[in-house]
Amino acid sequence: MPDITHFRPVRGGNVFEETVARLLQIIRLGIVAPGGVLPPERELATLFEVSRDTVREAIASLTGAGFLLAKRGRYGGTFVCEPLPSAAADRARAAASTTATTTDPAHVGTQITDVLIVREVLEVGAARAAAERPVGPAESTELRQHLLAVSSAAPDDYRRLDSRLHLAFGELAGSSSLVTLLAENRMLVNSLLDGIPLLARNISHSNDQHERIVAAVLAGDREAAGQAMREHLAGTAALLHGFLA
Repeated sequence: MPDITHFRPVRGGNVFEETVARLLQIIRLGIVAPGGVLPPERELATLFEVSRDTVREAIASLTGAGFLLAKRGRYGGTFVCEPLPSAAADRARAAASTTATTTDPAHVGTQITDVLIVREVLEVGAARAAAERPVGPAESTELRQHLLAVSSAAPDDYRRLDSRLHLAFGELAGSSSLVTLLAENRMLVNSLLDGIPLLARNISHSNDQHERIVAAVLAGDREAAGQAMREHLAGTAALLHGFLA
């Protein structure tokens, strides 16, 4: 059995995403080596201090992404795949390196962190600024249309429509310079997102968070808009670090 000291409790508001990231860390650090078996769901739920349903959904997502394999029978369990998937993640790690001279994990992890710090500063600021300005009927209708579009998007179109919604907050803030910066950063973020799978539970959670952000902006609640955006970005950051860093 693996050393359970590495199975720390999950904290924060993005429980599913953090659980996925925690399992990926255990896999990628070799705490459970390829071919090895994870502790049972019930034990993982206790160690992570999350529900068993959350553990089950996280395992199912990583099974679909090719990191885990479920085996039934007397010697069954949830096993780490051998070999682990690498191609898409390798491309994203290369994209994360702004110098494109190294794919060293420590360097790439720093580059991912850099992109995500800039993202938080820009997008939390955009949400707060958007909430501070009066939103007219036409702007409100357009924002709700972007929200509806991303919530009903097909998987192949999700990234594009998600990007469009996020840029809309910058537009509502009334700064063309901010929109330009948001767009440039989003291109980098999307190059990272292209290296990880779309997880149905994460998409559902993200859509709920989008609704909270939009509601706060339309209500003119600056603090709620910023906090909702910050929590939303933290979930994405957890997955990116889990899969790529």
